[in-house]
This record gives sequence, structure tokens and C-alpha cells, in this order.
Amino acid sequence: MEMDLTELKKLKKQNKIKESKKDYVYYVIAGIVLALLAIVVIYPLYYIVIASVSDADAVMRGDVWLYPIKFTFSGYQSLFGREDVWRGYFNTLAYTVLGTLFNVALTIPAGWALSRKYLPFRKVIMALLIITMFFGGGLVPYIIICRMLGLYQNPLILIIGGGVSVYNVFMCKSFFESNVPNEVLEAAQIDGAGEIRIFFDLILPIASSIVSVMVLFYAVGHWNNYIDAYIFNIDKSFYPLQTVINGLLDATATGEGEVVLEQMRLATQIKFTSIIVATVPILILYPMIEKHFGQGVLVGSFK
Repeated sequence: MEMDLTELKKLKKQNKIKESKKDYVYYVIAGIVLALLAIVVIYPLYYIVIASVSDADAVMRGDVWLYPIKFTFSGYQSLFGREDVWRGYFNTLAYTVLGTLFNVALTIPAGWALSRKYLPFRKVIMALLIITMFFGGGLVPYIIICRMLGLYQNPLILIIGGGVSVYNVFMCKSFFESNVPNEVLEAAQIDGAGEIRIFFDLILPIASSIVSVMVLFYAVGHWNNYIDAYIFNIDKSFYPLQTVINGLLDATATGEGEVVLEQMRLATQIKFTSIIVATVPILILYPMIEKHFGQGVLVGSFK
């Protein structure tokens, strides 16, 4: 006979287990450790925020610890007053959106195909993909191939470069193997549905969690990418935001005397404000797909 929640609570109170002193000691130690870990994680983020709105000289002297000193938005004004920063922001948004769509459009179908045991040469394809996870030709052959394809000095490489992550493909493969019953597929095939219709009408609607994970992984990769613009000698007008900011920090590291001091102030302001500016979009994106993230990672991870 099932008991309701009220009766269950009463039963728990009547049979309350007394905790020993060792249990309380464990709780105290665990609480202290968790609090210290929280401080280690949260304080650097908090410091970046207060340093970005503090006087540059106070930050350079190390006076900023718990609260802003000489509150100012001069760092943000200096950063957003630059045309190249706004252009880099637009470029990064374009690269992230288009690149993520391209990545997901390749990764999800690849993971689904590899999850089907009737795929021709499935084991051979998987073996070749696994080899690429451990062995690569290196940067120079990669640049040579891109040059032959007309992608060198072409901003298109920032969108389609590294189009597929083998690790992500296998994560999607594992997800589909664990979440798509063969009975459902057989029923759809009996009804006359083909492979394409099954994928778009049946598989994609139940794959929202793994799609969200792939979107986050690829979007963060595109958003944080700055080195490819240097490697492929992209024109400065097509620099992503991270490359622009990196160039600003490098440019403020030269000079003499008072010039050096002024440039150090500018570098200090830009350093912290640029972290905030470059991080906020990803922080906004994550809560939107967080409800799917845990399920997609756990179910789609390697067993």
C-alpha cells in the first residue's frame, strides 16, 4: 500500500537517525573545502569585473582587491571608441554563427550515420576517423592544402576550417545509439519513410540535447579563435574580435619613458575590459542551452 508524502515525513521524524560527532566534523570540513573552492573560482571573475572599472594606476599598484578604486568606465570608453573593435565584434559574430551552423550540419549527420550498423564500410570509416585523433600532418601541410584550395588569406577559412571534430562525432554517435530505439526506426520504415525523412522528422526532434551541446562546443571554439587569422595571413579588416584585442595588447607594449607608462595604463584598462566584452556573449548563450547540456554530455559521452 502506497503512503502519501505527509505520512512519509512523519515516519522520518519518528525514526530520526542521530548523527555522530564524526558526521558533523565531516560536514564542517566538506563545507570549508567547498567554500574555498567557490572562492578560488569566483574571486578571479569578481576581480576582473572590479579591475575593469577601477583606475589603471590603482590596478598596476595592486591596490584593487575587494572593491573598485576611483570608479571609472574609461577602459570601456577606450575599447568601444575604436572602430576596429566594433568591426572585430561583427566579424566574430558572423564567424561564430556561420561556422557553428556549418560544424553542426556536418557533425550531427555524421554521428547519426556512424551509429547505424548497416552503414557500408562503417568500421573502416571509424578506424580512419580514430587515426586522425592521434596523428596529423602538422601545420605546414595544412596551410599548403588550404593554399591549393584557395583558402589562404581568405576569411572563409575562419568559418569552414576544422569543420568536423572527430571527438564530437563520436559523442553524437554514442548519443544516437543510446537514445534511438530500433523499434521506432523499423516502424517508420514500415510506414514508408526513407532515411532522409527519418533523420529530419524523427531523429532531429529527439536530438535537441546533443545539438545544444554541439552548438556550445563549436560556438565557444569559434568565439575564442584568434590564432588562425595570423596563421592564414587574413587581412586586418576581417580580424575576429580576439585577434583585434590581442593586437591592441601587443601594440601597447612598446615605447619609452612616459610613453611606456601611458601605454601600460592603456594596456591595463584594455586587458580587463576586453575580457568582460569578449566573455559576455558566451555567458548569455550558456543559460539558454544549459537545460540540455548535462543530458547531452552525459548520454553522449564515451562509455
